Amino acid sequence: MRELSFVQLLKLLIAFGLPFALLQIPTEAIPLDGLTLIQHRLLAIFVMAALLWVLEPVPVYATSLLIIVLELVLLSDQSLRIFRHPADTPDFGALLPYTDIFHAFASPIIMLFLGGFALAIAAAKYRLDTNLARVLLKPFGHEPRYIMLGLMLITAVFSMFMSNTATTVMMLALLTPILASVPKEDTGVKALVLAVPVAANTGGIATPIGTPPNAIALQYLTGEHSISFLGWMAIGLPFVLLQLGLAWWLLQRLFPARLSVLELKLDGQFQQCWQAWVVYLTFGITILLWLTTAIHGMNAYVVALIPLTVFTLTGIIGKEELKLFNWDVLWLVAGGIAIGMALEKTGLARQLAHAIDYTLMPALLVLVLLSLLCWLMANFMSNTATANLLMPIGAAIATSVPTLAGTGGLTSMLVILAFSASLGMVLPVSTPPNSLAYSTGLFHSRDMMKIGVLVGLSGLGLLYLAALLFL
Repeated sequence: MRELSFVQLLKLLIAFGLPFALLQIPTEAIPLDGLTLIQHRLLAIFVMAALLWVLEPVPVYATSLLIIVLELVLLSDQSLRIFRHPADTPDFGALLPYTDIFHAFASPIIMLFLGGFALAIAAAKYRLDTNLARVLLKPFGHEPRYIMLGLMLITAVFSMFMSNTATTVMMLALLTPILASVPKEDTGVKALVLAVPVAANTGGIATPIGTPPNAIALQYLTGEHSISFLGWMAIGLPFVLLQLGLAWWLLQRLFPARLSVLELKLDGQFQQCWQAWVVYLTFGITILLWLTTAIHGMNAYVVALIPLTVFTLTGIIGKEELKLFNWDVLWLVAGGIAIGMALEKTGLARQLAHAIDYTLMPALLVLVLLSLLCWLMANFMSNTATANLLMPIGAAIATSVPTLAGTGGLTSMLVILAFSASLGMVLPVSTPPNSLAYSTGLFHSRDMMKIGVLVGLSGLGLLYLAALLFL
């Protein structure tokens, strides 16, 4: 415990010491064109956030809250007076409206996640998720490879509309009685268990609410670049299906099953109380509304508040259920929104984007370099934190580099970065689904690394092929 405390202290000293040292460097000495004092302060906050998110001496959501507070204290029009009117500072820069920073907590993206959490918690409370999983798994028969395929498809579908962590817990619980009848030395066991986190990580790519990096990308895709719920699925779903098919084939080759038949024990019954029927109908209607925005005119953010309202009015979600919402995820996303907004409004994102000369590079090379960086970072830190750091810079590059601007470059850049962040699944610590699967003790970390590297690189290859064809 003493050694861990020392390591945490060392990480904190690095995370706070380097940005503080950066603040002591004169603005004109920083190799960025004409930084204002406000941009200088924001750069220090950005460096601190990156270090805290990578080193994790404190929880990632705490870092997000710290970002918002520091922006309010150092950069806003309601900051401390000594920070608002420093003496002898000709190039001070514009202060940010404090309300813009607070808006991060009430962004439409946050509302989208609240609706998704409400659906997931209500479905779990009345066992809609497990009963649907049982019903959907029955048609896949008794051969291990087809059971694995069914498991992956069902996990991916649930991950499109609810937390991939909750989906993994549910599917691993469903898998437990199946694995009880399989000899532990059968390598097919590894394939079945690894199939769950691979599908959970991949499935969320298909919808805007499936994983936070998607929602963060949508934060920058507004106006003429905006993508509807169905529009995102038109891009994400084919990619997910191709990835799942490839992952299924890889898992069979890497971990072949010895048994030819597996006995499934899938008992269960849908609840018939009125609350359960409210959940079933609301779940179905919400998804239908998300898919038909072009017909009724309500965007995904507005629709997301409907299930939350219905469930709270009917008592299906009460005070205890509200405590189950992933508030840490909401805080993490809010911090990313706040720093992204500040990077954009102060012009620092554009300055960082031009720190490397991308103007002479082909558009595909720019996409490849940033997406590879995103994938590598997401393997070692939260994919949400990775997206928070890279999305504003990617957006600035896409709108300012001639080879990307005007060719759908902004949409391509942010979609590829979002997908790349979700493909980071090499290590047990890369994502919560990976950690949950690893905790079963049924495979080694090197097994996860094999499939994670192959799935990640194959996914990046698909993205680059699509970019080559359509850019």
